[in-house]
Amino acid sequence: MSFKIGVRREDKNKWERRVPLIPEHIKKLKEEHDIETIVQPSQIRAFSNQDYLNSGAKIDEDLSKSPVVFAVKEIPMHLFQPGKTYAFFAHVIKGQEYNMPMLKKMMELGCNLIDYEKITDERGRRLVFFGRYAGLAGMFDTLWAFGKRMKNRGFKTPFDEIKEAINYRDLDDIKDHIKTLGEEISEEGLTDEICPMVVGFAGYGNVSKGAQEILDMLPVEEIEPDKIESIRNDYSNKVIYKVVFKEEHMVKPKLSDSDFNLQEYYNKPELYEPIFEKYVPYLTILMNCIYWEKRYPRLITKEYVEKNYNDDMKLQIVGDISVDVNGAIEFTEKTTNSGNPVFVYNPITKKVKDGCSGEGIAVMAVDNLPCEIPRESSSYFGDTLLRFIPSIAKADFSVDFDELDLPPEIKRAVILYHGKLTPNFEYINKFL
Repeated sequence: MSFKIGVRREDKNKWERRVPLIPEHIKKLKEEHDIETIVQPSQIRAFSNQDYLNSGAKIDEDLSKSPVVFAVKEIPMHLFQPGKTYAFFAHVIKGQEYNMPMLKKMMELGCNLIDYEKITDERGRRLVFFGRYAGLAGMFDTLWAFGKRMKNRGFKTPFDEIKEAINYRDLDDIKDHIKTLGEEISEEGLTDEICPMVVGFAGYGNVSKGAQEILDMLPVEEIEPDKIESIRNDYSNKVIYKVVFKEEHMVKPKLSDSDFNLQEYYNKPELYEPIFEKYVPYLTILMNCIYWEKRYPRLITKEYVEKNYNDDMKLQIVGDISVDVNGAIEFTEKTTNSGNPVFVYNPITKKVKDGCSGEGIAVMAVDNLPCEIPRESSSYFGDTLLRFIPSIAKADFSVDFDELDLPPEIKRAVILYHGKLTPNFEYINKFL
């Protein structure tokens, strides 16, 4: 008996060239598991229609014969079909207002929804993600924007020569260029106007690791957060200083006699108050790579930048890879895209201006960064997803949820089943 799955064409914007499964994965599924794949045609995808045909897939606009459909981004509401199973990044687990109509439509149609973001192990660690590639592209785009910003202010830096990540052939091309810049910095140093150049990373997960991977190809010296003030007058212009901030650097207990406890902070953030802003005066670039919800304190507030902004402010740009609008970085006023990746927030007028120039702090807030290195990011993502595909394709979705035979990692990610929120996600009802 053969089984069928569908792969939807990504069309959220013209830069979205990723796929959940590459041709190599499709070939393995057919040869090793007798799973046939129907792939919608696309003119912009990183892998061509012919690549998929060569792997044994069928190219067809109509996915109605596929009981399970895999995508990357959200699927337009009019494309959902009754009773079908869909797997994609749904962006609903925080009750995101903009996706509640989509969720309601899936409920009305009795659909099943598997959210990649919730495919986790028994300790809650994510198993299927693009995070590293968001970090890789996000760091590069932030350095590109920093170079443009400095050039607009009349300062020459090696970063002038960088292009946006999307304009390179592939990840190797990006890394080759960054190595060249690193050699230039080691030999010639950085201009006094930007020294000491300090890049801070809020967070230490996969996104942060990806961003650090790019920066670490330059001459970097890592320092602890408590040393950040000491390098202000004692520094080298031939290195970039890297600082990684963990939760204990971002908040402290409100009770002075209490010690920081990570699990307590996660469970009861109201017992903690923010302290991250004390580091901001020493940062040239901040990469925001943390998971954030409204119950957690912000990293930087609008009030802080309004009170402390001046022409000599060191912080030039925030690479907001997490991209929570008005979230951890409160002045992330909007998301951006690869065609217009940066805006400048003016703390005095409270207005934003697209581009890298102007008074204020620049924000890089592209909300689908992995699409800028689509082949590598899709290959990695599919590698992590592939082992679960046979179980999903062959599952009997007609039984009760308690009887549904899926790997526990996948079952934890089922948001909707027969159009109803599963027990772990019933809290989303309050957002509906």
